Amino acid sequence: MHLQRVQVPDFRVLKDVDITFEHDFNPRVFPLGSQNGGGKSTLLQLIFTLLHCSTNPERLPALKNLLSGFSLREGEDERILAIIDVWDGEKIVQLKFFVCSDLSVDLILDSLKYEDNSDTGYYNFIHKLSEIETIRKEISEFPNQEQVLNNIVEQLEIRNRDISSSNKLTGREERRLSRLGIDLSSIDLDLLNIETLEKEARLQLSTRHLEFVFKEKILTDKIDEILEELGKDSIEYITIYSPEDSFSKARILLCKIRNIDIGISGEFLNKLSNKIFLAAPPTQVFLFLSREIKKSLFTNKNDYQFDLISINSTLLGLFTYDFLSTDILIKSFANARDKDFKEALKTGEYGKNYKKLLKDLDFLMHDKQINLTDDFSSLTFKLNRFGNSVELYPEDLSHGELKRLSIYVWLKYYNIEDAIVLMDEVDLALHPDWQYQIASDLVEWEPSNQYILATHSYELCQALTPSHVKVLEPKLTERISD
Repeated sequence: MHLQRVQVPDFRVLKDVDITFEHDFNPRVFPLGSQNGGGKSTLLQLIFTLLHCSTNPERLPALKNLLSGFSLREGEDERILAIIDVWDGEKIVQLKFFVCSDLSVDLILDSLKYEDNSDTGYYNFIHKLSEIETIRKEISEFPNQEQVLNNIVEQLEIRNRDISSSNKLTGREERRLSRLGIDLSSIDLDLLNIETLEKEARLQLSTRHLEFVFKEKILTDKIDEILEELGKDSIEYITIYSPEDSFSKARILLCKIRNIDIGISGEFLNKLSNKIFLAAPPTQVFLFLSREIKKSLFTNKNDYQFDLISINSTLLGLFTYDFLSTDILIKSFANARDKDFKEALKTGEYGKNYKKLLKDLDFLMHDKQINLTDDFSSLTFKLNRFGNSVELYPEDLSHGELKRLSIYVWLKYYNIEDAIVLMDEVDLALHPDWQYQIASDLVEWEPSNQYILATHSYELCQALTPSHVKVLEPKLTERISD
């Protein structure tokens, strides 16, 4: 996979962006520069989120969060978010992501000669999507509602065994039943009969549940019918979202796919979602979070770390430059050990995966050696100098060394190959010599990948030809030699 071209008309700080990343360039490493606040991080996160999240329901919240500030302008019914061209090895596939209103969907369906048998002449696709989300939420609450009813009945039975207690519903119990949607008007509450109350309440609860299930079936069939019609125009539905957290102004994100058969477009998008990766500093990841969490970053009460962990567990292609990716490194050693053991079971001789990993890491760390403790629970670092081995502690290792090590292990452990790898601020904490070298490092570590590196480093840019370097306007001021 190779990102060929990205066009972003207007998204946050990005204005009239049109950048080409030539697939026939060698090496396939493209520094991306701009001034501070020029939109490098925003562009990488937009590309990553659109390509990584669009086909996976678990990842859609991150996409919706990113879109929360993007809506239609007054008088607009359709607005392009981004146009992304991807080289799949044989041809360029174009993905046009756009946000639209119900009217825009109506016009598309009308152009396809779709007949809905609607008396109004409107298809209300977005309204149907909003309604089915509400219905599905109600259906998902049914087990909890049953449990609440069970608790109420249990409390009534306990109180009924106490002859000194009242045999009437308390005000709190009436309110709890009312919140469950139970109509008490048909029940004689003056003389409480628990069995009658329970039977009537369960009947009402079950009836309402079946009504929601029936409505869901009708809506699902209609939505699937519309989606099939949109597919005839090579359009994939991505998600519904609300710019202002209100379904009254809900919009939908669609993707028009060109140069690929619509029958396999879903398969293509799924494959692409597993071939796009983003490495970024932890501080940049807040763009994936909800508006409420982002606002809380400026207060002394926030759940940023909790949400960051949650995002990292969902967005499998996201990697943050932490102090050291200890968990990945330990897993890499364990993985190499397991491979060697499997080879021993097959051939009678242990493999060389563990030794090779040690050799690669020793070469990467120069005069330092890294290994695991006997129980595979922690790492050890040692410095070999003049025949002596000295144990090292975290403060003895530079941030740059640990960052370079983390990137290497991330690429190797997850077998990131033939992929689009977006890297934000990759040069931070690296010596100028290592900034210059990182481009060749990445190609050496995995040459089949395309690397797009958001950077402020002149050294990194000078390691490649000027044609490789892409710049977001306004352009960076050139460094003038004395």
